[in-house]
Amino acid sequence: MSHARGLQKIRVWDLPTRLFHWLLAISIVAAFISVKIGGNAMVWHGRFGDAALALILFRLAWGVVGPHYARFAQFVKGPSAILQELRGDAPRSPGHNPLGALSVLAMLLLIGLQAGLGLFSSDDIAFDGPLAKHVSSATVEFATRWHHRFEWLLIGLIILHIAAVIWHQRVKGHDLVRPMITGDQWAAFSASLQAARDDAFMRARAIVLITLAALLVAYLSR
Repeated sequence: MSHARGLQKIRVWDLPTRLFHWLLAISIVAAFISVKIGGNAMVWHGRFGDAALALILFRLAWGVVGPHYARFAQFVKGPSAILQELRGDAPRSPGHNPLGALSVLAMLLLIGLQAGLGLFSSDDIAFDGPLAKHVSSATVEFATRWHHRFEWLLIGLIILHIAAVIWHQRVKGHDLVRPMITGDQWAAFSASLQAARDDAFMRARAIVLITLAALLVAYLSR
């Protein structure tokens, strides 16, 4: 049926990209729950924040050296492409569309900033960020204040992201969830269409990058 409609299934999201997506979602949810519990759970809030920061660092590197569709150069477009997408006359292609690219960049920036501020924050009760002792009290107060403020901005961005996924599913008929689970997406036949490289070599590269990111965050948090 799909071949008859001129479609073919290709690998769009490699395994490291899919794992990043779901592990980051788990880290954000767990960090939010633990901060609301407070008390001893703040230790876990810090750990989940560290995990999110390591994942963000990995994704930034993966956006440069990862497979085709994971690279920023592939999906980050200019204003004309964004306007074309808003008008609804942009060609459908695998991976993130120009508006989706803006969402990805916003999420990476805000989550990375939130996790980074957490390293310098303090609640003056049960938790001090690991770098708080190395900066002035004014810096700690600044980081803590903006860490709290960005929480609600991040929640709003996540809600907007989920709403966009549902809208694409219900209105445009584009399933964005299944490809992020299986890695595969149906796309129109094209001589230039290429599948993402998702082999042992790429996965070994991802392991090296996430290990380096985790070691860097662990060093900052010691």
